[in-house]
Formats: sequence, C-alpha cells, structure tokens
Amino acid sequence: MHQTTTAAKLADRPEREERACDPISLEIIRGAIAAAQSEMEALLERTAISAFIREKKDFYTALFDADGIMAVGSMVPIFGDMTSPVFEKFPADEMKPGDLYWYNDCYGSRGAVSHSNDQVLLAPVFKDGRRCAFVMSWAHFADIGGLRPGSISPDATEIYQEGIIIPVTKLADEGKVNEATLSIFHRNSRFPEQSNGDMRALMASVDLGVKRMGEIVDRFGADVVEDAFSQLLERTRRLVRDRLADTFDYGTHSFTDAIDGDGHGNGPFKIRFSLTREKGADGEDRFLFDASESDDQAPGPVNYLMNRGVPGMALGLYYLGGDPSQVCNAGGPNALDEVRLREGSLLLPRFPAPLGMRGLTTMRVISAINGLLNVANGGAPAANSAYVISIMRGNFRDEAGDLQRFLLADGIGVGYGARPEADGIDAVYFVAQENYPVEFLELGYPVRLRTYGVMQDSGGAGAYRGGCGIVREYEVLAEDAVLAVRIDSVKNPPWGIEGGMSGGVGRAVVNPGTDRERPLAPLSDGNRLVRGDILRIETGGGGGYGHPYDRPLAKVLEDVLGGYVSVDAARALYGVEIVEGRIDEVATRRLRSERPATRRFHRKDYVDALD
Repeated sequence: MHQTTTAAKLADRPEREERACDPISLEIIRGAIAAAQSEMEALLERTAISAFIREKKDFYTALFDADGIMAVGSMVPIFGDMTSPVFEKFPADEMKPGDLYWYNDCYGSRGAVSHSNDQVLLAPVFKDGRRCAFVMSWAHFADIGGLRPGSISPDATEIYQEGIIIPVTKLADEGKVNEATLSIFHRNSRFPEQSNGDMRALMASVDLGVKRMGEIVDRFGADVVEDAFSQLLERTRRLVRDRLADTFDYGTHSFTDAIDGDGHGNGPFKIRFSLTREKGADGEDRFLFDASESDDQAPGPVNYLMNRGVPGMALGLYYLGGDPSQVCNAGGPNALDEVRLREGSLLLPRFPAPLGMRGLTTMRVISAINGLLNVANGGAPAANSAYVISIMRGNFRDEAGDLQRFLLADGIGVGYGARPEADGIDAVYFVAQENYPVEFLELGYPVRLRTYGVMQDSGGAGAYRGGCGIVREYEVLAEDAVLAVRIDSVKNPPWGIEGGMSGGVGRAVVNPGTDRERPLAPLSDGNRLVRGDILRIETGGGGGYGHPYDRPLAKVLEDVLGGYVSVDAARALYGVEIVEGRIDEVATRRLRSERPATRRFHRKDYVDALD
C-alpha cells in the first residue's frame, strides 16, 4: 500500500454540505490551538531535567483531531503519522478520559518515531463522553540503555544495541499510571533520575495539552472545533497542491544526493527522489513521490526509517514558508497521492537495522527535496550541512575527589544553504533547536571552551553566501572519556546551485597543532580522551546560490571584516581584492573581468546534474 495512512483516514470522511465553523471562529480556533501547542512546548522546556530537552530543545508537540489527523504541530519536517500505531493496538472508540499511550518503537510505528531515544506520549481529549481530539508530546531522552552511554553510537549494527524498545503501551488507564512499566524503563537508563524527571515533564506537557484543548472545545463546542480542524486541513492541502502544480510540470522530475558512509567502511549511500505529476482517471492531477531507487540499507546506524508522511510534510512546510496565517498540519502529507518506498533500502530498512545516527540522513533527505524542487525551478535553498553530534562519556572527580560518571551529548550547528534572495543561515543546529551556551557547558560538564565561533570560509561562495558552520575547542577536565563523533558531508559536501559553490566540510581533531595531533574519523566511536586533551570540532557550511562574482562588493567586504570570509577566499572565489580592510577597486575590476564559467550545480566541481 502506497497511500499514507493519514490520507486513508481523510478518504473515509463524508463530504460536508454545511460548515459549522464560520470564518472568524476559524481564525480564533487556529490561533488557540497554535497557542496551546506552543504552551505545551514551553512547559516541557522549562521542567525537563536533561540538557538535550531543556537546553537543546529536542522535543515536539502536536494536536490532532478526533480521528488522529494532525491539526497543528511544530515546524519540523521529519515526522509523519504519529497516531495510527496507537490505534492499531488500542482502538480509538474504546479509549476513555485519562488514558495515556506511550511508544518509542521505530519499526512498530513505521518510522513515526525514527530512533529509539525519542519517546512519544499520546492522550485523547473528551467532552461529555465524546472524543474530540488527541494531544501528543515527544522528546529525546539522553540515555535509554544500549551499547554505550547516550544509546546512539556509530558502532551499532542492530537496533537492539540502541536501547530499550517500547511497543505501543497504555501508560495510564483512566488516570492511573502504570508505575511498574515506568520503573522497567528507568532501570534501563544509566541516569535513571534524569530519565524519570524527563518523563514527568513529558507527561505534564500532555496533561496541559488535554486541559487547553478541553477549554477550546468548551468555548466553541465539539462540532465547531471538528469543522475548524477539517477546514484547516483542507486549506493546507489545497495550498500545497496548488503550489506543487505551480512548481512541477507534467512528467517526472528526479534528483540524487548522498551521505558519505555508515561508520563501518560502507558508502557513499545515494538518496534518489522522483516526483511525478500526471492526470488521473478522473481528470484531476496526481502527485507521486518515489524514493524506491535509493540505495540499499546500511550495516551501520545511518538508516532512516522514513514515514510515508515525511515527504509531504517537508514539502508542505516549504510551501507554507513560515506564513503566520497557516499552521503545520497533515494537509501537507495528504497533498501527495502516493509515496513509494522500497523495503530493504536506506529509507525503509528491514528490522533490526540500526537507526541511531539517522539524523545525518534526514538532513540529506531535506536537501534532496530542495534539490528536487530546484530541478523543477522551484527556487528552494541550496544544500545544508548535517548538524554535528559529539557524545563524550567518562569520569570526572567531584569537589570531594570522588569519581562521578558524566554524559555530554553536544549537537553543534552548521551552515544552511543560501536562498535565491538571501544568504544561508549561520550556525544552525536544527530548525528551532539551539547550540549549548558556553556558560552552560562549563557549569554542567568537565570541559572548558577555549574557542567558540563561526568557522571562516565554510559557507559556499555565491551571489548569496551559504551559511557558515561553527568551530568549538573543548579542553577536557575529566579524568578520562570516550568520544563518539558524527560528521557527514565531507566526501560529498553540500551542493551549491546556479553558480553557487558547495559548502565547506567539517572535521574533528585532538590536540591540534601539537606533536600529539590526532585526526578522528568523521563517523566513529571509541575515541579515547584524557585530562588536558584539546578537542577541536569544525562544522561544515551550506551551499551558495548564484555566481560568486555577482555578490556585491560591499557584502564581500562585510563578510571579510566580520570573519566569515578570509581575504584569500575573497580574492580567489569572489574576485575581490581587499587590502588593509578596504577594497582595491582596480585589482578587483581586473579579477572580475575574467569571470569563471559555471554550471547548474557545484559539489567540488561544477556539473549539470548530481548523480
């Protein structure tokens, strides 16, 4: 079956002849559900224990209609159908107020959750015995057992090594929590107190969502809210389909991107997407998204179990473009008529393939969708780098001199691709998530930050410059540590477009510039560190957009003075000679008179198409 489950749910609904929700009430309800969803996130951020939730903001909340179709969610383009896995085991018609459901089973949820650290809680909302909605909160838990502290490791070869797997479970029955189930889960964590605190924060977020959604239903009535959800879904679906038709001519459009490898000596792995627009038997347009030609699954943990709702969600968010009058909902996934995946591929691996490092593949998926849009002249950004992960685990001495265990999982920002009318964004971790502040790192972990700043020359050159990555240098204050690092886009850097050049690449090195300098493999674990070692991590930049010689001279000078571009790169890549902080206009005219030829895409060299 190729149709998304959300689309199947909507297909079963009868057509409405009259609308219960008027246009003014619709906008009030739209704002109310968006505010409720945001308030759930704020509570989770402020009450969680672990840094990855509290500081990194690695969480997600959403509200769904009575059938489990997402009505509003965070602007995160990697999630699909979150509710069907629950309904398959616990029919919605048998649910009661106070029930709460939990899972982190990637394969059991068909990629609704895509690695085991991510815990999903879902609760129904009732009004006078009628099921009116569902609310969900999701968050990344720092350690759930597995092969190494942190649970995700490049060393993993099967998902069992990535921590405890929770199938869809009824965590609370009419308000009574199954504490025995929770105790089993927390017992599998190396940091059970943190795990317990994060779960309580997640549960509180869901409780708040149930309360706020109940207040909205109380105010407007169940029929009006149900119709409002239906209208918002249809509005987004119609917008996305109209924009798809504006972008893609009839026929098939294809694009290929790649990740470097899986940390076990395999790769590169190609991600191949096609989008076909055709006329259906009823004369209406059909949009088919096909990822079935992507390479086979990897032995290492870079597989991405891509839910069928993901391509439509990513396209929907692109077309919504941050429009405050719209909400992120299931209208995007439902805009596609068919999504094809191939079992045994990188994007639909067979159980029990490992998934823990799927984040770098999801970033390549997003860039590949941008590439697909650009093949059709859709004006999407150039490619992003994949955000970097370093996981340092070891032992330090507390103030009493006793050895204590620590776990520092640090996600580090990269450069995003330039856009047709703007530079790429610098130093972005992922969407709304954030880099750890220096003060927080030094107070909470046995490290000292010697350097933290923008990585010069990492953004791809172009009329619009790709975003720059980050450089961080950590001095290790722990007695000992074992480091895992995840860096991609080294062999296959983020592509530039329309003359823009590919972004710079990342690297990790221990004790740089000394006789003890030691480069680390970009996707590796088991890297040993001791007190006094210096770990330097540089992250890559995004691709550029447009010919570098078309970048205004003032912008090049501004980049050089701001530390984003070096004087040498300004001369070699932008044709701009800068001497003592000023543009040498004569030398610059001479340089720019010899304009280099370009082609459509750039990845190390200019090419007409990536393959």
